[in-house]
Amino acid sequence: MSNILVLDDVSDAGNLIKRILEKKGHKVYVFTEEEDALNWVGSNEIDLVILDLKLKKMNGIEVLKEIKKIKPSIKAIMLTGYPTIETARDSIKLGASEYCVKPIDKEELEKKVENVLSNS
Repeated sequence: MSNILVLDDVSDAGNLIKRILEKKGHKVYVFTEEEDALNWVGSNEIDLVILDLKLKKMNGIEVLKEIKKIKPSIKAIMLTGYPTIETARDSIKLGASEYCVKPIDKEELEKKVENVLSNS
């Protein structure tokens, strides 16, 4: 299936996403540190990134900007427990295909991942 990078400052949240998506046949790589995720994107084939908006040193929108510099065509889904119109707008403007609100709903996540990956 697809290679998916998940970046969330809470490892349990990233691992939950990993379990959900690996059951669908995807290969999922979970990171909690922004630098590690950015370095990994630069040297690996990735189809989709799932980024939390609240991270340790940067926010998800800043990370998406950096990832887009490395791989401009990469697809992205943003996650947040604190949705606002501004973050949704900024995420979409930077090329995120979807915006998910935490707590993560398994069916919603599966559907959004499938939709984003099928709209190549």
